Amino acid sequence: MDATTETAQGPLAGVRVIDLSTVVMGPYAAQIMGDLGADVIKIESPSDTIRAGHYRTTPGMTPLHLNVNRNKRSVSLNLKDDADHARALALIGTADVLITNMRPGPLARLGLTYADLAAHHPGLVYAHAQGFRSDSDRAGHAAYDETVQASSGLVDIAHRALGRPVYLPTIIGDKVAGLTIVHSVLAALLHRDRTGQGQHIEIPMTDTLLAFNLVEHLSGHVYEPPTGATGFPLSMKRGHRAVPTADGLACIVPYNAANFRDFFAAAGRPDLAEDPRVAGTVIDDADVDPLMDLVADCAPGLTTQEWEEICAKHSIPMAPVLELDRAADDPYVRDGHLLDVVEHPSEGTIRSIGLPVRFSATPGAVCRLAPLPGQHTTEVFDELAADGR
Repeated sequence: MDATTETAQGPLAGVRVIDLSTVVMGPYAAQIMGDLGADVIKIESPSDTIRAGHYRTTPGMTPLHLNVNRNKRSVSLNLKDDADHARALALIGTADVLITNMRPGPLARLGLTYADLAAHHPGLVYAHAQGFRSDSDRAGHAAYDETVQASSGLVDIAHRALGRPVYLPTIIGDKVAGLTIVHSVLAALLHRDRTGQGQHIEIPMTDTLLAFNLVEHLSGHVYEPPTGATGFPLSMKRGHRAVPTADGLACIVPYNAANFRDFFAAAGRPDLAEDPRVAGTVIDDADVDPLMDLVADCAPGLTTQEWEEICAKHSIPMAPVLELDRAADDPYVRDGHLLDVVEHPSEGTIRSIGLPVRFSATPGAVCRLAPLPGQHTTEVFDELAADGR
C-alpha cells in the first residue's frame, strides 16, 4: 500500500489545523483530525524531542514520530527568528484551529497567546493543552505523564489495587488529553460555524485524567457524607486479572451467578456449579476473589480457543490476551486493518496503525505518512504566496 498519493478525505475535509505542539498529546490530537480529513500543518522547531531516539535509517524518523505525525505537512520554522515568526503568523492566519502545548511564558514572549492571535483572527479555535490549570499554583510546573498519573489519583488506584505505587505502563495522560483536545475542538468548531466566533480552549492534563479516573472510582464518595470508600470495587479486587489457559492467557470475567455456574459446568466441575455462593443471581462482594481464584484454577484445563467458544455460547465476557509482538498476525487486528503494512517514502516498509472509527458517508484515511523535518516548508509557503498572503 502506498499511502502518500490519496486525496484527503473525511468529515473534516476543508478544515485547516496548525499543530504547534510537541511530544505526544498535541500531535496525537492533530493526527486524529488529519485522519478525519483536516489539512494539518505541523510547525516544527529546528529540534523536536519526539524526533530524538531510535530510528531505522533516517535521523528524526523515530517510531513515535511515525505513529503520531502522519496525515500532516511539516514546515520548519525558528519562531525566535523575525522572518520565520512572520511566516508563522501568516500561516496561522489561514487556519481554523491551532493546537499548542507550549507553556504560557514562551507563548507570551513569542506573541502567540490566544489574545495576540484572536485580535486579528477572531474565528480561530485555539486549543492550549498543558499539565495543570493556568489559574492554579502549579500552572508553570513541568508535566510529564508520570506526574499527571500521580496528580490525578491514578498512582493511588494502582497502589491500592496492586500493592505497589506503579505508573500505568502507557502514556495514558497524554492520550486521554489528546482525545479530549479533539472533541473539545470539534465542539468549538460547531459553535464557530453557528456564530462565527472562535474561542480559547484550555485542556489541563491533570484535570482531564482526574475526571476520567473518577467516573467509576469516586464510588462511595459521590455522596456527602460518603457512604463508602473511593475505588470501583470490581477493579480493586485481587482476582481482577487475566488467567492462564492451556496454551496462553485469557480475560475470563463471569459477571453474575449464572456466568459462574456455566463456566464451572464447562470446566467439568459440577460441584462448583452447585456451590451455594453461585446459587442465586447476585454474587456477594466477599465471594468475588475466592470465586475468581477458582476460575484461575479451572482455566488451564482448556485452550484459549476452546474457552472463547464456550464463553461466547454462554455470554460469559471473555477475550484472548493479545500479545503485542503478534498483533499483526491476529485475525481480528488483520481483518480490521488495525495494522497495515505500507511503504514509506524514506523509511521503506513500515506498519501503520489503522483508523479505529468508521464513518458510513465520510470515511477518513491515511493519505500522508509521517513527514521528514520541514519536508513541506516550500510547498506550504508557495501556496500562501499564490493566494496573495
